[in-house]
Amino acid sequence: MHGSRIAAVGHYQPAKILTNEDLAGTVDTSDEWIRSRVGIRTRHIAGPEEPVDELAAHAGGKALAAAGLAPDAIDLVLVATSTAIDRSPNMAARVAARLGIPSPAAMDINVVCAGFTHALATADHTLRAGAATRALVIGADKMSEVTDWTDRTTCVLTGDGAGAAVVEACGPGQEPGIAPVLWGSVPEMGNAVRIEGTPPRFAQEGQSVYRWATTQLPPLARAACERAGLTPADLAGVVLHQANLRIIEPLAERIGAVNAVVARDVVDSGNTSAGSIPMALSKLVERGELRSGDPVLLFGFGGNLSYAGQVVRCP
Repeated sequence: MHGSRIAAVGHYQPAKILTNEDLAGTVDTSDEWIRSRVGIRTRHIAGPEEPVDELAAHAGGKALAAAGLAPDAIDLVLVATSTAIDRSPNMAARVAARLGIPSPAAMDINVVCAGFTHALATADHTLRAGAATRALVIGADKMSEVTDWTDRTTCVLTGDGAGAAVVEACGPGQEPGIAPVLWGSVPEMGNAVRIEGTPPRFAQEGQSVYRWATTQLPPLARAACERAGLTPADLAGVVLHQANLRIIEPLAERIGAVNAVVARDVVDSGNTSAGSIPMALSKLVERGELRSGDPVLLFGFGGNLSYAGQVVRCP
């Protein structure tokens, strides 16, 4: 019951890069149109031979290596994704098999763009309760597989990728590194972001999401900081769901995180749904823009319309 902390992070993106100029050759758009509206420059696209669990396993393997752990050290695998096409086996079980994790509890969590922060909170609760000792928490989505590549309003947004964190229980005397989560949803706006139909396709009410995020999210984010006993000015980093640069930049300002590094990975990666927050965090850590122990606000929002945020300490 002593809490938990992030021990290590990792990320993975497919090799293929799709530029704005590439998209302009297939739909009525342009580099200037895309950048001015969503701030995206490029995105990574997985091939047909790269399923969601492969993306997730690559990221998870990097996080394990960064933590210096063998696969048998993990007893809980959580994969946040909304693009798993098969119902069973779930992505968590497939990731465990790929990585050689012998006997973990293995569960998928589908909360779309807020999936990773929900999964991280679930791991924290599980470790606090003593039901596991060390978890591998992954956000992974292959958005290219659910994108309508003829719709210029959505195809310019999406990319593929995964990010992962090794989360371990704190011992007596250790300070917890994951603060209490603030989470919830707005069910009446559930259709604002959706992946539905046969075959499933991503669609959204962009203006509705923009208005909600820019007006309702700042007080929620400040409340998440309060649960950590911090003010926004205390934050060293802010990693919001990487949906749209035109949402991220004003949000960070309205939250009041005046001293924080703000993740802008959406520029080079597009919207990778559940993969966006852990991938952006991993890159900031890898580049040395955040240091061990730095307090960072993670806040996911999107489909359902669900949200979840917590302050974590960098590994």
